[in-house]
Amino acid sequence: MAHRILVVEDDATTAAYIVKGLNEEGFTVDQADNGRDGLFHAIGGDYAAIVLDRMLPGMDGLSMLGAIRAAKITTPVLVLSARAAVEDRVGGLTAGADDYLAKPFAFAELLARVRVLIRRGTTAPAVETRLVCANLEMDLLARKVRRDDRAIDLQPREFRLLEYLLRHKEQVVTRTMLLEGVWDYHFDPGTNVIDVHVSRLRKKIDEGFTPILLHTVRGAGYRLGLPN
Repeated sequence: MAHRILVVEDDATTAAYIVKGLNEEGFTVDQADNGRDGLFHAIGGDYAAIVLDRMLPGMDGLSMLGAIRAAKITTPVLVLSARAAVEDRVGGLTAGADDYLAKPFAFAELLARVRVLIRRGTTAPAVETRLVCANLEMDLLARKVRRDDRAIDLQPREFRLLEYLLRHKEQVVTRTMLLEGVWDYHFDPGTNVIDVHVSRLRKKIDEGFTPILLHTVRGAGYRLGLPN
């Protein structure tokens, strides 16, 4: 029995390219050109995977994805987008995507990613909306941070820095990892931007609290976690 794939893409040329290729590979493909129709198909159909464009009319791709996950639909979703920055990929994955492919793409890569999603099964992992380390908690949906039930006000870059550290808690993260994962730099700008932001973040999340969670690992980087 052929796997059913839902393709939600508003660009007619791109959609035809994807649908033709998937059909030739033996998949049964349904298609929608806007988010609302895509959501209707996703809720009513039994799909092995969904290929979803991020920028759609009526309802954008991430809004559609959020509605899918809110409806407890666990179908694996591959998000397509011309926006390839790290924060865009992280935003897509945080919203509930299982994979993220930047445009333009080769069909062979899209096909390989779809097949991987199908092999993983139809049950996607629960969308992570809370990140926790000891008594420090980040709510990704509400964009709020609390420690010991006290609200902590963070600037956008500080929030992204803390989110990255929480996703790598108890691991040593290097300057290179932070430059690429938080600032989307693929080179060292030769400034103390990381040190400044880490210092500000440490004051906000550690001063007045116990235990200390944000540690400098001399000669290596930083670690968020309980003291060793």
